[in-house]
Amino acid sequence: MKSRLGSVLILISFTAAAGASDQKASSQAASTPPPHLSHETRIDLVRTFTAELAYVRTPFPMGKKGLMLKNGVISPNGEELKQLISMWGPAVKPGDQARLTAVSVKPDRIHFEINGGPVKKQKWYQHIQVGASSTAPIAPSDASANPRGSYVDLVFDRYVPELTPRQLKDLLRPVLDFDSKSPLEAYLDTVPPKVKEAIRNHQVLVGMDHEMVIYAKGRPPKKIREKDGDTDYEDWIYGEPPQDVDFVRFVGEEVVRVETMKVDGEKVVRTQKEVNLENRPAVAKAAADEQRPANAPTLRRPGEEMPSPTNPNSKTPVVVPPVGGDPNSPVPN
Repeated sequence: MKSRLGSVLILISFTAAAGASDQKASSQAASTPPPHLSHETRIDLVRTFTAELAYVRTPFPMGKKGLMLKNGVISPNGEELKQLISMWGPAVKPGDQARLTAVSVKPDRIHFEINGGPVKKQKWYQHIQVGASSTAPIAPSDASANPRGSYVDLVFDRYVPELTPRQLKDLLRPVLDFDSKSPLEAYLDTVPPKVKEAIRNHQVLVGMDHEMVIYAKGRPPKKIREKDGDTDYEDWIYGEPPQDVDFVRFVGEEVVRVETMKVDGEKVVRTQKEVNLENRPAVAKAAADEQRPANAPTLRRPGEEMPSPTNPNSKTPVVVPPVGGDPNSPVPN
């Protein structure tokens, strides 16, 4: 009996010692920092992600300031991101497809440029100039070219650890989606659940923006712009009789009214806000919307040249009244 009891006690002590050693080994493994990114892995990641296509999950601003992603948190965000997009416009929006055009590994981050990056890069031969007294580049760059790309920096603590391509795609998921099969699938992941359900059912909710309505109903066959007092609005019209006809009214970027004329003559009007998108970044107007239209009215006569304000020798033409006119009539300037 005593020998059996002693054997049991010895077995228990061995089991406890083994468990303690395993726990100590696991805690040591957890506290051991991951290895640095190796040279071979660096080359593999650059080769894998350069020219890779992905769907965008968050708006990127144009301009020299892109996005930073650290521990799953995107910056700038909120009001700061709104101001950047309002000032410079969006490089890409949620649901857009973007191409990674450059990947570089730095001490504590991996830098990804999309759609060419925010700065136009010159070829090596565009730096060569020839001439005697004065020089000129042999291949001048296009000064009017406007870079429309952006970038995102994936930042780590202290250094870039060893990563697989799959792990890197998971870390980039807050900003880029490499797994979606269509723009709609990628876009639906960026909107609230209520909006996602409405888009899938091809319904419009009061409070949606232009993009959401297009994903839900498509581009409108007809648009009407009107003015109600001091408020400008735009109606998007979907459908034609004898089918149901939807009138979606926008004030700015937001749906403020949805009116449906049914086949049986019933009219359904919704004006109560059904979804709140106040935290979504605003989209700046396209530069083309701010350009002067080609058929804008002018005070110049046919064939009359506009004087150049930068030319000091230019003179404003003086209109001479016809002979026989009233000498007391004022001469137009």
